[in-house]
Amino acid sequence: MSIIDTMPIAQPAERKLTGGLLLLLAGLAAIGALSTNIILPSFPSIARALDVPTRDLGLTLSSFFVAFAVGQLFVGPLSDRYGRRHFVIGGLAVFIAGSIICALAETFPILIAGRIVQALGVCAASVLSRAIARDLFDGEQLAKALSLTMVAMAAAPGFSPLLGSALDTQFGWRSAFVVVAALGAALVLYYAFGTGETHPANRRSAASLRAVMHAYRSLLLDARFIFPALAVSLVIGGLYAFFAAAPAILIVELGLTPSQLGLFFATTVFVVFGSGLLAPRLAHKWGARSIAILGIVLTVLGGVVLLAVSGSASFLGFAAAIAIFLLGMGLVNPLGTAITLHPFGQKAGLASALLGFLQMACAALGTALTTTLPLSPVLSLSLILTGGSILALIVFLRQRAENNHGKA
Repeated sequence: MSIIDTMPIAQPAERKLTGGLLLLLAGLAAIGALSTNIILPSFPSIARALDVPTRDLGLTLSSFFVAFAVGQLFVGPLSDRYGRRHFVIGGLAVFIAGSIICALAETFPILIAGRIVQALGVCAASVLSRAIARDLFDGEQLAKALSLTMVAMAAAPGFSPLLGSALDTQFGWRSAFVVVAALGAALVLYYAFGTGETHPANRRSAASLRAVMHAYRSLLLDARFIFPALAVSLVIGGLYAFFAAAPAILIVELGLTPSQLGLFFATTVFVVFGSGLLAPRLAHKWGARSIAILGIVLTVLGGVVLLAVSGSASFLGFAAAIAIFLLGMGLVNPLGTAITLHPFGQKAGLASALLGFLQMACAALGTALTTTLPLSPVLSLSLILTGGSILALIVFLRQRAENNHGKA
């Protein structure tokens, strides 16, 4: 019997879901995505300043994703053992240091090093935003908290290119790193003085490194975790593939300006925001699993529509397909996350860390495929969205079948 199976499901602390707490959770969840996409409009400026080809700047994304994915595997279980507070504050301090390194970088290797330091720090904020939510809430309250924080996490990449473009134009590319460092400092202060420790000593795990590794293995083999986690991660991989491919599709193929690209990203936020607000309400009426399945079906539909228009891509066709995909993503992401984490209350940090690792791994894979497939950007993206969403639907339905079998 695994360490997961022998642990009782911890009951969440009693706390009201206030606007201030939601703001904190949203900020912790979003700052990693913000710090990634805010630099996209500055790629030409960075390339000129550091004397590197623009295409090499893709390393600033892939290095970030890899460090982010690996780092949270350690942060999650350590926070289960020692509490959340030290890792949130310490992680954000490391993130601020990495941002300063990036802002002062005079060579490309130093910039990459700064991005790695950024990722190793900010991964704590992202993974622990979910763990803190699980510490404090359960059931519909947990779904509501995660819905709004996931909206923020999805909104950050949407608005950040517009912000990054304005900063680059007015103050230069280094200003983007200064801004994210300042936001990190604001989060440190808000968390340190506004939120107590949410994982008290009597609920902490004293598991050894060997036990943690065994717990990770148990999670990977547990149908309650791995199937919904993979489904959510595959959809998130499609989201980041969209972010990576959109500049080539909208600017190169469809002739939009960088400012128009930023505006397009910003408008997509409203789709995700509306979907995220609907998710807990629909889940209350028809059940979280049913609405999560509906969300995955919509992501499949979005990929199929994009595939249908890929031969003669137009802005309206592309925008419609992406809107359908994002509508579905906004439903499945928070609900699928809540379903994934719910059975593992006492190991919320560890489970959230492994979920985050899977999401960033799929993000790295989706981003890489958009540039390596020997196809047009729009066709590559349509195949990634369609294929990934179909796989997500298969594995999520498999989890539901396993649950039904277990009840039989």
